[in-house]
Amino acid sequence: MMMTGTKTTTMSKSFITPDWPAPANVRALITTRQGGVSAAPYASFNLGDHVGDDPHHVAQNRADLSACLPAPPAWLTQVHGTTVLDAAIVCGAPQADASVGHLPGVVAVVMTADCLPVLLCDRAGTVVAAAHAGWRGLLDGVLERTVDAMAKPAAELLAYLGPAIGPSAFEVGDEVRQAFVAHAACAAEAFVASANTGKWMADLYLLARQRLHRVGVDAIYGGHDCTYSNADRFFSYRRDGVTGRMASLIWLA
Repeated sequence: MMMTGTKTTTMSKSFITPDWPAPANVRALITTRQGGVSAAPYASFNLGDHVGDDPHHVAQNRADLSACLPAPPAWLTQVHGTTVLDAAIVCGAPQADASVGHLPGVVAVVMTADCLPVLLCDRAGTVVAAAHAGWRGLLDGVLERTVDAMAKPAAELLAYLGPAIGPSAFEVGDEVRQAFVAHAACAAEAFVASANTGKWMADLYLLARQRLHRVGVDAIYGGHDCTYSNADRFFSYRRDGVTGRMASLIWLA
């Protein structure tokens, strides 16, 4: 990771470095809400340019992030879909919810504020990917599409599940549960009846693990940081409504 000066070094202390056995040439980081210049309610390291924050603040935060990277990230306009792009040719933030990188120095990135960011690589360190997996994307197959785009045997892949809304905070309607169970009966394990509301508490992490297991990805790490319950460290759309966005990034050195 490139570090240029005291400011960048200090800011990087607020980043999360995934704890997974990725090859040495695979680099990854996940930002938190800490260390930037944005004012409330986007305080302070907001990277989303579509949430109403001062554009100058967003630009400064993105510039500070880029100073830690080999190149500017391949930003996407995320639409809760399943489109996967080659990060090397991303230009102008096209609509997509995942990207794949095959070349050194190409930075794949997704932004989240409750949805699940999933980072992937192969054991040989030849390909990386970042996917944005909210419940709609998970249901429609964004992780399966991302694994396919990596063009490697699934058994050779590693996955890291970044910060997302946890199972004790993510309440959904019965139509969401029914849609997942219709796809795979085992998805019922990811839903617990919510007391007195007639709704369900959904476990995004378990749903993602199930989807990855079904396509043969068994080396899955992370999945323990709840964005909703940790307001000091994470943005959460479900908790705050108007809020910033964090980034999960991965690249080959």
